[in-house]
Amino acid sequence: MEKDNAIVVFSGGQDSTTCLFWAKEQFKEVETVTFDYGQRHQLEIECAKEIAEDLGVKHHILDMSLLHQLAPNALTRDDMEIADGDGTRLPNTFVPGRNLLFLSFAGVLAKQVGARHLVTG
Repeated sequence: MEKDNAIVVFSGGQDSTTCLFWAKEQFKEVETVTFDYGQRHQLEIECAKEIAEDLGVKHHILDMSLLHQLAPNALTRDDMEIADGDGTRLPNTFVPGRNLLFLSFAGVLAKQVGARHLVTG
């Protein structure tokens, strides 16, 4: 694996940062991809940018704002109050298909940059 390249799906949070450090030890070259889907916490994207820059890793930010159009929810809309699920329903911050779309787009990016591995956490 050491000679292969990888893309890390990178939010800038604890899990994906751990994955990034692991990937840097395992692969010849590592790039990161962060998805901007209009989430309320834009601070995550800023953290991801800073961490990638500090580690000298190329960082891609992909516009996924279509999620807001397809699945309006409290995570992407300021006009909706965040509410927990009641045990029978999901919380209104749940974004259907989000991770599926992220992995699909990360795979397309990996093909474009010649990476053979996707790392996510």
